[in-house]
Amino acid sequence: MRKENRTYYFSVEGETEKWYLDWLQGAINVNPAAKYTVKLDSKIQKDPLARAKGLTILGKTEITHIIDRESEEDVHVRQFQTILDRMKMAQNIGKSITYRLGYSNFTFELWMILHKADCNGSLVHRSQYLAPLNKAYDENFENLEQYKHKDNFKRVLKKLSLDQVSDAVRRAKLIMQRNAEAGFVPHRYKGYKYYRGNPSLSIWEIVDKILSECQLT
Repeated sequence: MRKENRTYYFSVEGETEKWYLDWLQGAINVNPAAKYTVKLDSKIQKDPLARAKGLTILGKTEITHIIDRESEEDVHVRQFQTILDRMKMAQNIGKSITYRLGYSNFTFELWMILHKADCNGSLVHRSQYLAPLNKAYDENFENLEQYKHKDNFKRVLKKLSLDQVSDAVRRAKLIMQRNAEAGFVPHRYKGYKYYRGNPSLSIWEIVDKILSECQLT
C-alpha cells in the first residue's frame, strides 16, 4: 500500500542546509517504519519574501526559513532583522503563508554537532565549531570552508542516522530548556522569538515536527 506523502517547505541560506534536508528526506523515505513519505521542498533563497511569492500553493502553508545568527556584530544583527522583516512581509501577500524561524546561534554547524555530541558551551566566534565538528565526525578538516565542500559534507551526512537526528532534537531541547532555567530572556522581533546568546537554536522544532508526524519518535 502506497504511503501518503506530506510536503514541508523551506527556504535556506546555503548549500549545506539544503544538502542536509535532501539527506533527511531520503533517510525518512527509505525507512519502512515511517507513516508517511515526505518531500522537503527546500530552495536556496536568502529572501523569504521571494520564496513565498514563487510558491504556487493552495490553502494554508507553512515555510521554515533556516538561518544563522552569526554574531552580535551590528552587520549580522541588521542582516538577521532584515530577514525577519521579509518573513513578516511574506505572511501578508494573500497566500495564507505562515513563516517559521529555524535559526541556529551561531551557525548551522551547531545543529550538525548535536547529532553526535553535546555542545553546551558559549563560543566567541563561529570558527570554534571546527574542533567539535572534527571530533564528532572523526574528521580532520582544516577549516569550515573545507568541511562545507560538497564532497566532504556529503561524506559527513553518510555518517548520520535517523536515530542521531532524534538525538540532535533531544540535545537542542535541553539547550533551550537550560537557557530558560538560567533566566535568559528571549528577544522578540516582528513576532519571532530567539536568544541573542549562544548556544541557542530553533531549527530542531521543524525537524521534531516532521519526525513526530511520520511517527519516527
